[in-house]
Amino acid sequence: MNRRLGIVLSIALVAAFLCSILVWRTLDSRISAAGHGKSTRVVAAAANIKLGTVLTAQDLKTVEIVGTLPQGSIQDVKVALGRGVISNLYEGEPILESRLAAVGSGGGLAATIPNGMRVCAVKVDEVVGVAGFVTPGMKVDVLVSGTPPGAINVAEGPQVRTLLQNIEVKSAGTDIQKDAQGKPQQVQVVNLLVTPEQAESLSLATSQMRIQLVLRNPLDTQIAQLPGNAMGNLFASAKPKVQPVVVHKAPRVQTSNTYTVEVFNGSKSSTAQFAVSGGK
Repeated sequence: MNRRLGIVLSIALVAAFLCSILVWRTLDSRISAAGHGKSTRVVAAAANIKLGTVLTAQDLKTVEIVGTLPQGSIQDVKVALGRGVISNLYEGEPILESRLAAVGSGGGLAATIPNGMRVCAVKVDEVVGVAGFVTPGMKVDVLVSGTPPGAINVAEGPQVRTLLQNIEVKSAGTDIQKDAQGKPQQVQVVNLLVTPEQAESLSLATSQMRIQLVLRNPLDTQIAQLPGNAMGNLFASAKPKVQPVVVHKAPRVQTSNTYTVEVFNGSKSSTAQFAVSGGK
């Protein structure tokens, strides 16, 4: 019995040894193939590059990538020179075509505008600009308030409407970058990314009515159906209720056309009624 057990254990050890050699050789061949794979030099950022920057030779370097290249990689530095960056780049990151503006479009805000869209400037103050907390990349709603021209019910007072919803802020003031310290900045102009139709509505509203920006959660993309409101409606519930006046009428005195005569006869009494002509 012990001899048989020894034979089985010996066979198991030999099989395990052979399997380990096979696994080691397979892994070693794959590691060698990966280490000696074809490498390609691509253009990368030499430092952190902010959105809107026009690339120069000092902003670029080349790095080696082994294996499959990322789609849109640039291998010639000349292809990237003079083009604007439409999103932040970080040191050592390969530069892709999708991260750069079209050739000849330059840098700055204009290079970041997608095709078919427009950037409309809205003049704001500290309150309208949500106390300076409107920064690039945030989403806002645009409210307009005032008395519409030719309003029929002027007694309701000024009205407010939600003109646009879920609008991206492209820049605040003259800077298209966010504050590195996260501090609010006082700005006079906010540039909003809108469609051409929205740009027309916004331009018309800014020339005739007051503009108010309302911050919203960037993850909240739902478009609310709002009917608007008027100043008169705000105080509608505070108006005193008019109590109906109740007029109490005096009871009508009916004129009697009869009179009563009570007759006493000893301990007995009786009454008799007689009609009076003409109520007298």
